[in-house]
Amino acid sequence: MYSFLLNREIREDTLLPCYFFHGEETYLAFEFINSLKESLIPAEVQDINLERFDLEESSWAEAIDLARTIPFFLSPWRIVVVEVPKGKRESLFAEEQRILKDYFSSPSPKTVLIVIFSGKLKKNSSLFRFFSGLPSSTALAKELRPLKDRALYAWMDKRFLSLGKRATGEAKMRLEELAGRDLRRVNNEIEKLVTFAGEKEVIDLDDVNQASGWIKTFFDWEIADSLVKADVGQSLVVLNNLFKKEGIKPEYILGSIVRFFRDIFLAKLLLREKNIDRKEVFRELKPQIHEKLGKFYLEKFNEFFSLVERFSMRDLNHILAELKEVDLKIKTTPLSPQTLLECFIIDYCDLRKKERVT
Repeated sequence: MYSFLLNREIREDTLLPCYFFHGEETYLAFEFINSLKESLIPAEVQDINLERFDLEESSWAEAIDLARTIPFFLSPWRIVVVEVPKGKRESLFAEEQRILKDYFSSPSPKTVLIVIFSGKLKKNSSLFRFFSGLPSSTALAKELRPLKDRALYAWMDKRFLSLGKRATGEAKMRLEELAGRDLRRVNNEIEKLVTFAGEKEVIDLDDVNQASGWIKTFFDWEIADSLVKADVGQSLVVLNNLFKKEGIKPEYILGSIVRFFRDIFLAKLLLREKNIDRKEVFRELKPQIHEKLGKFYLEKFNEFFSLVERFSMRDLNHILAELKEVDLKIKTTPLSPQTLLECFIIDYCDLRKKERVT
């Protein structure tokens, strides 16, 4: 199997005992892991012979103990993935360095250890110095930067080809415009496009506009997804990313939240007053989500109408009134727009949580 990250075919005789990936585009690392898994481990034992450790909850000692253990199922290969969180874990204690040095002096022959650090890593951190200092015959240390221009389109080409399709240059440019350069987002859109295209071999601009054009901006999708799930932690992370990382203006974020609840409000009105079929209502409010999208269409359809049933008109009027108040405060007070929207999100998620308990 071909690895875009290594730019070559995955072969057992050329695999290294360790791969150390760090940077902002860790999707490439997880894509590499999936390629390794499919190349080395039979499908029936992939979940057993691929082990994951998060150093928020686990230790280097636990990961290395497992790496030393010989797999006893159908595959002789084992993949051990260690995810390293930002902060104190960027440093290796003396005992941890001793454990790692001891392991790499004689690594398990059929085990691949993959270490992933998400984000920018300081070059003077002990974590970076240790793994980048290992011999090239033992480990590959690689920074994963966001793909741009030709590199991004080359990755798209490989992904489309792996799914039996090709895409025109205009289609790829439009896809980048809609989904940005985050590979996880782009991959999700590619999978939807492949389903939408059906028997067509070449995906063109019109396909992208129809299948993906409903995401006018990706932050609309992220906000809607977090509001559907009503997970306060995820919602606050999304909000913070939009303000700090994406630099989205407060009025755009507020407008996206208002549209989310206004669509639910309009759906209730249409169903109650005009006696319109649900599919027709969905077609009117979400015109770019076609039935041709199959599973994705059904998921969004059911998700939307579960909220239509859940909220009463009184609830929706109250929520829209609160958002109107937030809008007024953003325009007339020195209060932080992010803080105002965070307070709204917390109250909303708390309301949904109480509803679930009831």
